Amino acid sequence: MENSTVTKMSPKMGTGKVITVIIIVIILAFLAMQSYTIIQAGYRGVVLQLGAVRPVALDEGLHFRIPFVQTVIPMEVRVQKSETSQTAASHDLQNVSTTIAVNYHLDGNNVNKLYQQVGLEYATRIVDPAIAESLKAVTAQYSAEELVSKRSEVSAKVKDVLKQKLAVYNIILDEINIREFKFSDEYNRAIEAKQVAEQQALKSKLDLERIKIEKEQEITKAQAQAEALRLQKQEVTPELIQLRQIEAQLEAIRRWDGKLPNVTGGAMPFINVDTK
Repeated sequence: MENSTVTKMSPKMGTGKVITVIIIVIILAFLAMQSYTIIQAGYRGVVLQLGAVRPVALDEGLHFRIPFVQTVIPMEVRVQKSETSQTAASHDLQNVSTTIAVNYHLDGNNVNKLYQQVGLEYATRIVDPAIAESLKAVTAQYSAEELVSKRSEVSAKVKDVLKQKLAVYNIILDEINIREFKFSDEYNRAIEAKQVAEQQALKSKLDLERIKIEKEQEITKAQAQAEALRLQKQEVTPELIQLRQIEAQLEAIRRWDGKLPNVTGGAMPFINVDTK
């Protein structure tokens, strides 16, 4: 009876061993899969060991980790974009709405520090507030008119201020682009009225200059005519007067048709033709 009992228990024991082996293989395979991680291109890996941030970030590629002890958080280090519209006050207390686009990226060597200080919501917690604060700080230094006329200078100052604010959190600023400044309707109407007034003033100035030039031309012309008359007076002599009289009489004789004019109640005209 003992032999039969042993024979009946052997298949059960064999099945249990097979199941145990299968479980062990599954566990080993799972542990093998959990023992490595792959960091994709454009990312860095922040390693958490039992909840604590490790001091070194993982580069792109394959890396080993301790299963159930270490967790890897991927963080993008490629250029990212933030475009917002902010409202601020100019130096002359005009409301200015500014649309600005900002390109930035995370410092790949210090993403672990950024994660430890801020987490994954760095765009809403750090970048957007820094953009708004930088714009307000710089806009307040310029009048509304200067914001337009000195746009490149304003953009450079905003970039410098924003760069310093982001660098505190290991975020690197690449470039900013101020798309437009929008002012209130009242200010736009005031600017339009000012431009119209300036154009009218310019037209009046040009008209005055034209009138002045024309007057100077008339004065110059009159002076020239007066000078010509003066010179002519200086050249008139008794001999010239007598010559002109003789020329007039000769011209009258040349035109006479030989008929005496009909004259009533008066003396007959006499033409002196004495050539002595």
